[in-house]
Amino acid sequence: MATAKSTYLGSLRCENLHVQSGAEILTDAPTDNHGMGSAFSPTDLCALSLSTCILTTMAIYAQGKNVEILHAEAATTKHMASDPRRIAAIDVQIHVRLGEGVSDRSQEALRRVAHTCPVARSLHPAIEQRVEITFLT
Repeated sequence: MATAKSTYLGSLRCENLHVQSGAEILTDAPTDNHGMGSAFSPTDLCALSLSTCILTTMAIYAQGKNVEILHAEAATTKHMASDPRRIAAIDVQIHVRLGEGVSDRSQEALRRVAHTCPVARSLHPAIEQRVEITFLT
């Protein structure tokens, strides 16, 4: 069974359905590529996938090690290149607040795990992944 189904709506927009959940996401071409920029572009979603995969992978690891993540957020910046048009780099700034008593060793393990997420391992090596993780107190 398909993971998702996409329908072209015209005007460089698509409606995308996650088959299992029924969740929908609209995509639109960016303004610098003939679109209206009224929704995530496909390359925005690619970059965002890196950030959310890192957060999820860190949370799975933390859960298995009984490390409490009180709050985590990421800011994602996509850098495009031309000729050919492609994603050249993705910057991800992550801020994490952990529960009491989490060791420096556990924080370092979370930093390592972040770079092992499936999206990070799936992106082409020519895409520079610049990930910065800050642990807040």
